[in-house]
Amino acid sequence: MATVNSIPQKRSFSQWLRGYTGQKYLTTGLFLLVPLILLVLFTLIPAVNMFIFSFQSRDQLGLNVEWVGFQNYETLFTDPSYLKTLVNSLYYFAGSFIQLSLALFIATILCSKIRMAGLFKGIIFFPYLMNGVAVALIFQRFFKGDDAGTLNTVLSLFGADPIRWLSDTSLNNWCLVFASVWRYIGFDILMFIGAIQSISPDIYEAADLDGANSWQRFWYIIFPGIRSIVALQLILAIKGAASVFEIPYIITGGKFDTSTFVIKTIDTGFVYQKIGLASAMAIILLIIIIIITIIQKVFFKEER
Repeated sequence: MATVNSIPQKRSFSQWLRGYTGQKYLTTGLFLLVPLILLVLFTLIPAVNMFIFSFQSRDQLGLNVEWVGFQNYETLFTDPSYLKTLVNSLYYFAGSFIQLSLALFIATILCSKIRMAGLFKGIIFFPYLMNGVAVALIFQRFFKGDDAGTLNTVLSLFGADPIRWLSDTSLNNWCLVFASVWRYIGFDILMFIGAIQSISPDIYEAADLDGANSWQRFWYIIFPGIRSIVALQLILAIKGAASVFEIPYIITGGKFDTSTFVIKTIDTGFVYQKIGLASAMAIILLIIIIIITIIQKVFFKEER
């Protein structure tokens, strides 16, 4: 007797939706719906509008809108007041390399067998836990230019005259960089300590048997083992240097040639109400960060 093969019938969309696979996709989609709506409303649409505004001359209310093409971008690269803010970012770029070098050095020491290493880790990491406004207020008092400033008070004990740390253009940006490094170095140290401790102890034992000294242990074992973490921290540090804001804004308010690109952007948009020019500055900052990220990814590309 011949058997008749049953032909599978196609299910309708409603039947598929009531099934296990359909319910799985429906539940996933509903969970993602609200975040996607928020992402579009508060990130994608403002980003597109900002790009459009960068080619316009407009105020905060969008009145008297005028298309100016690339005039806003030309202003950024020809006006000395805007170029100066980019030059000031170089101080923080230099500070980011100093910060990472010190963090790697201190982390290497703390991972060695020294007494009270845990206490030192907590003390060094504590500034990172502090609020940025509090840190800025502390250093505003620390670098105060009169006799009441903490640093000048200490210097007066040795007979030195008061120094105007925050108004002297040859010193003030380095003072702000010092405050920034003091706050963020603890996070870098903690990340480097975790990466160093993840290296197998057997490698260190083999190096000791081969007679490797401290520098050889660092250069041939520690640094290659934590290279990816170094690259990550370098990316974060340089991005932070390009977009530094709260410490110079609170300590000096951007005065005495300490204004950064972000401070200038906020002043341009909300003080002078030049939304088009401020949008162009935000686009330039985005491009700078993207270029920095690409360069670092190429430079720290892992060897196969």
